[in-house]
Amino acid sequence: MPRAAALALLLVSLTACSAEDWSRGGLPMGVTKQSDAVQNLWNGSWIAALATGVVVWGLILWSVAFHRKKKNSKEELPPQVRYNLPIEILYTVVPIIMVGVFFFFTARDQNYINEMSGKPDVKVKVEGFQWSWRFTTEYNGKTVQVVGQPAADYTKGPQLVLPAGKKVEFDLHSPDVIHSFWVPAFHFKRDVIPGVNNKFEVDTVKEGTYAGRCAELCGVDHSRMLFSVKLVSAKDFDTYIASQAGAQ
Repeated sequence: MPRAAALALLLVSLTACSAEDWSRGGLPMGVTKQSDAVQNLWNGSWIAALATGVVVWGLILWSVAFHRKKKNSKEELPPQVRYNLPIEILYTVVPIIMVGVFFFFTARDQNYINEMSGKPDVKVKVEGFQWSWRFTTEYNGKTVQVVGQPAADYTKGPQLVLPAGKKVEFDLHSPDVIHSFWVPAFHFKRDVIPGVNNKFEVDTVKEGTYAGRCAELCGVDHSRMLFSVKLVSAKDFDTYIASQAGAQ
């Protein structure tokens, strides 16, 4: 028994997450203002689900403990609640209220995430093709284009450089099949569909380099459609645009 307890403790220690990881519910650290809304909705959904589970399991265990048939009991059934109007109203009203609350917060956050200002600081044309990405960045009248090749590691794929603390608009296109532009740190992904002009906008926050990938099975090298997004300071971004635009 002591050995089993020690082994269990070791396994927990090896797989332990920090308090911050637990607070995010398995999501990576968000790097946009929109990701905060997704994180809050995610956490709220888990809290509501766990609270509902506690109530349901509590009622089940209470029924099992106090309403099971006892030995030598002549009572065939416990008291029934069929046609009990107050309880039936409760069973109907409570789920409706719960669904209404979930719908309100989901619709509110969805509208915020899909909001387009029409006045982004940076515009990025994203082209997903079999099997990599082309990024065309427009900023202050200058254009920089990056074309990638299939890669086994996101650090080897094309890198999209963007400024932190700016509003960035993504314009998604595909010349062949359906792809999906996904940066996990954005807490967001959107399909890249031939003939469909999908767009979204984010407010970048935190500097760093973040993995990206295609999230739609699109062919034999789908798993190699990897890229990275690098968020840098406004000053470093100006330098990057000036150097890259001049070299093209």
